[in-house]
Parts: sequence; structure tokens; C-alpha cells
Amino acid sequence: MTPRPGERDRRAPKSSPGARAATPKKPKKPKKPMPPGREARVPRPAGRTPPPVTLADPSTGRTIVVASWAGTAVLAVSAIAADIAPHPLETPALVVALGLFFGGIVAFMSAYAIAIGRSREDEISLLGVYGLSGSTPAPVKAHLFGSFAVEVLVAVVTASTRLYSTLSFGILGMLWGLGLAGLWGARHGVFPPRPPDRRR
Repeated sequence: MTPRPGERDRRAPKSSPGARAATPKKPKKPKKPMPPGREARVPRPAGRTPPPVTLADPSTGRTIVVASWAGTAVLAVSAIAADIAPHPLETPALVVALGLFFGGIVAFMSAYAIAIGRSREDEISLLGVYGLSGSTPAPVKAHLFGSFAVEVLVAVVTASTRLYSTLSFGILGMLWGLGLAGLWGARHGVFPPRPPDRRR
């Protein structure tokens, strides 16, 4: 049945005024080119674990361990003596603290220079050098950090009993133990070798 002229075909679909026209999809942005040299790098395999290493013998670097305890003993004796009798012994305690401080700086910087030299062949980490983490046998680590802990205890206690005195310089002497710990880690610490593609 054909609609009469002027009549609207009721069967024709009505277009709703609120219907939205289909929007065309946005074209994908082209990928940015890789920086020069990036494409030549060998991708590092996911989940790669460093190869196991054999730590040094605990008797290795015994001189450094003995020197650390010797400096701790001198600092403790001079600081405690100056705390008991400050007037005659305050100056020697100051000299000892400053001597250990500058000696610790030398040991700290020497450890850093040695670690840089070894980083060409080994995967050196600062935590492994100065924190002795994973690179040092447990007995050596216990001795070096035990010496450092005694230095901290002596320096803090003696400085707190006589505030605003030269005993406060004893805190600087703590760098002796920390520097020698780093020197042992840089010289005798064991680290995994660098992969061939990462050698300098």
C-alpha cells in the first residue's frame, strides 16, 4: 500500500533528534624514533640474577681489621680519660680525634678510587663497598662494624657528658671505622663480573 500524497510513511524509521552521528576513529600517532645508539644496545634479560661468587677468606685483609680496632681503642682511651680529667688530657683527646678523622678521610677516598678501578671488570656497588653487603664474609663484617659501633658509642657518650667541650670532636673520629670498612670492601670484597656487553 503506497502512502497517499502528503502523508508520512509510518513504517519508515524515525530519526531521533538526540542521536549522535558516529565519530570517525582518530588515526594512531606514529611511534617516535629511538634515540641514536639505543637500537644497538643488547636488551638485558628480565629477571637476570648475578652469578654466585665465593667470598674471600676471613683472614684476608687482617691488617685493616686490626687497624680499625686499634684506632677504636685509642679513641676510647683518650676520650674516656679526657672525660675523667679534662684539663690535662683534653688536648691529647682532640689530637687523637682529628688524626682519626683525617685518616678516615684518606681511607674513604682510597676505597672510592679502588672501587672505580675495579668497576671496569666487576659490578661494584656502593652498598657492597661501604656497607659490605654481599661482598664480605660475616666475621670480617662483624669486626669492622663492631669497631665502628664502639667508636659511635664512645664519641656520643663522652661528648654528651661534657657539652661544648673539645670532646665533641670525638664524633669526627668515627670516620676512621667507616673509612676502613670501605677500604676492606674495595680491596678484598668479591663482586660478580660485568657482562661482556657492559665492559668499558
